[in-house]
Amino acid sequence: MLKKTRIALAAIFFIAISLLFLGISGELTKWFGWMPKLQFLPAVLAVNVGVILLLVVVALLFGRCYCSIVCPMGVYQDIVSWLSSKRKGKKMRFSYKKEIKWLRYGVWVLFVIALIAGIQVFVAILAPYSAYGRMLRTAVAPASTGTIIIAIVTFLVITILAWIGGRTYCNTICPVGTTLSFFSRFAMFRPIIDADKCKNCRACEKQCKASCIDIANKKIDYSRCVDCFNCIENCKFGALTYGKAWGKAKKAEAPAADAPKEASAVDAGRRAFIASSAIAVTAATLGAQDKKLDGGLAEVLDKKAPERTAPLTPFGSESIKDFYRHCTACQLCVANCPNHVLRPSMDLSHFMQPEMSYENGYCRPECTKCSQVCPAGAIKPITPQEKTTFHIGTATIDRDLCVIERDGVTCGNCARHCPVGAIMMVRKDPSNRRSPQIPSVDEAKCIGCGACENLCPSRPYSAIHVNGLQVHIKD
Repeated sequence: MLKKTRIALAAIFFIAISLLFLGISGELTKWFGWMPKLQFLPAVLAVNVGVILLLVVVALLFGRCYCSIVCPMGVYQDIVSWLSSKRKGKKMRFSYKKEIKWLRYGVWVLFVIALIAGIQVFVAILAPYSAYGRMLRTAVAPASTGTIIIAIVTFLVITILAWIGGRTYCNTICPVGTTLSFFSRFAMFRPIIDADKCKNCRACEKQCKASCIDIANKKIDYSRCVDCFNCIENCKFGALTYGKAWGKAKKAEAPAADAPKEASAVDAGRRAFIASSAIAVTAATLGAQDKKLDGGLAEVLDKKAPERTAPLTPFGSESIKDFYRHCTACQLCVANCPNHVLRPSMDLSHFMQPEMSYENGYCRPECTKCSQVCPAGAIKPITPQEKTTFHIGTATIDRDLCVIERDGVTCGNCARHCPVGAIMMVRKDPSNRRSPQIPSVDEAKCIGCGACENLCPSRPYSAIHVNGLQVHIKD
């Protein structure tokens, strides 16, 4: 029952988060959009104290069930490990391994230092939630060469480790797993070995994908146990149970007559785990062608990104510095941007973190999708009404590139499509009525949405482009 409950909850989280990363969740976003906010690192970067405390309390009560249920990378490893077990003679392939402390805690220390120092590239590479998002997103959508390489390497490392050793990544590299292990070793409810009933068959040890059961000494390393319950299911002698561990040492010395009481305590522990999991879930629930033709005759060149004086970050991110300090590079916003404005940056200082560019679309004033899905607080939730009060950039015109239609008059496409009326057509020479009209930008009105840049007919570079503002301005 415990294992089935764990698998059911894990399947819900894994499928829902995967759909969000693929950008095909549709209406399900309203139901499951809260799931990324339960991820540990995004909660830390968003300073979401409530979620952090919830995850710590859960770890203190039930151990590292977060790793087996909530974390998509953890569930992915379980899937790979399960597929590996289907090979002939590989069902009982694990054995107890001692903790590799120097690697486990060394990586954790480096991760914390990088997090404090703002070295987001290192943080993004190691964070399991972000790494899973890049793996999945890169598999279905175009990305920069650097992002593709890192996603492929991550995929190969995680998959090979899970295929061979189950939860090796979780218990030697993953900084989130190490963080939770500080609390899970003191968990109230956890698997318990009854030394009197154990027959040393090692069935539990051989099924433990965390390699944390030491049958020779009748011990479990609870800092590495991920509460998968494989051990309990495979014990034929009832020597492994899930129940209240605090004060268990004294109960083990009691006479056999007390056995029914222990069984009752175990049952209570099982009910507590299932009930708590159910309550948590219930409460939380309350395409273009490669070659484009103009009229079927002339090939239309693809637009190229201009050189911007400062990068563009989404509406709701407050400033460039604030955005990149909180962003985990999970690319959930990239996956859910309907206008294809967001993409991973190739800038080494913000590598793999999203930036805005308008070759494929522009940031429509009515769209606030990225602010709805960001779990780390890098993009604050905003409404469409609030969006037009933010200024994230300013348009600049290169009149040498302006398309001339007739009598020296520029096309005026940028002025016609500006949603806030920040671009006007004015006479090049105000004193001459015959002077051709050219576009002019009112910087006080421009919000930086990129409609002008995207819809400008000049190619490959637009005659007008948007430069980001270091600190966003709000009216």
